[in-house]
Amino acid sequence: MLRNTYIGMTLLAGLVVGCSGHRESTRTEPPGRQIAEPTFTVRDTTITATFDAVGLAEPVQQATLSTKLMGSVTAVLVKEGDRVTPGTVLARIDARDLEAKRAQVDAGIAAAEAVYQDALVQARRFRALYSDSAATRYQLDQVETGLARAESGLRTAQASRAELDAVAEYAEVRAPFAGIVTRRHVDPGAFAAPGAPIAELQDASRLRISVSIPPAVGARLARGQQVDAEIDGRVAVATIEGVVPSSAGGVYTVNALVDNAKGQFLTGASATIRVPQGARPALLVPAKAVVREGDLLGVRVRTGQGVELRWVRVGTAYREPGAAHDAVERGHDVGGMQDAAPSPEAMVEVLSGLKAGDVVLLSEK
Repeated sequence: MLRNTYIGMTLLAGLVVGCSGHRESTRTEPPGRQIAEPTFTVRDTTITATFDAVGLAEPVQQATLSTKLMGSVTAVLVKEGDRVTPGTVLARIDARDLEAKRAQVDAGIAAAEAVYQDALVQARRFRALYSDSAATRYQLDQVETGLARAESGLRTAQASRAELDAVAEYAEVRAPFAGIVTRRHVDPGAFAAPGAPIAELQDASRLRISVSIPPAVGARLARGQQVDAEIDGRVAVATIEGVVPSSAGGVYTVNALVDNAKGQFLTGASATIRVPQGARPALLVPAKAVVREGDLLGVRVRTGQGVELRWVRVGTAYREPGAAHDAVERGHDVGGMQDAAPSPEAMVEVLSGLKAGDVVLLSEK
């Protein structure tokens, strides 16, 4: 009975030990035929630290278009996503009442023109009579006053015509700049009122990133300076447009411009501006040394026992060690390279899993 009890306890202890194991952070590959592979020795490197400020990337030019008229929408000539050029007609508003007013204004101009011509003839005649002493100074002054009034009336009528023409231009809603129609607010038959939105237009060829930063960080920036940026996971170069105190107090607002002529960045996407903050130590390895297994990233390290696959946590990748302006990708814990792989020449910062002096293999397994 005691012997059976001892055996049972021994088996139970074995089960406990077997269940208490955990996933190791390294894996040593069995030794095999030695094949010469290119290697890289990890060493301490100095890189430029950055302050990351997050904001949104919005188009520099965007507009909500409306009209000054009140009337029915007779036509909407664009749809969301249409690309338009400056002056393209987007919608038309019923402006038949303006045509009636135009006839009245034209009639008033004709009458004012007739009065002016008559006053001009009278003025010329009395000027000649006055020079021959056939008319008094008082008579000449009266005629000249009539001419001035007639000229003023004509100008008033002509100004009314110009005002009417300006208002009539709102019968056609036109694109003020080249861009993409992002939204249409009306359809044919809808009633348009002054100031009511008709369509929205944006030009995404240039984007503006607005972020808030501490004053000490803002002091490092100047207008025209180029800094690293990231828009929705894609690397960009931003040019500082301005650094101004924020109305919130205690922070500065930074506006930076990004060229988007090729349309590689989406408007309204999350964006990050990286402000250089001096140097810091880091461990960098070539990007091609990093291998993936599922959601994990690792590097193959050469040790005295063979080749060991060691899991690592990566950060930012750089094209050249120590050059923050050449950053090519922002990392995320153990998934920093999954969205857009850096170029083979990139150097990836390793946050954990390696130490200076480790020798990593560059070729894939």
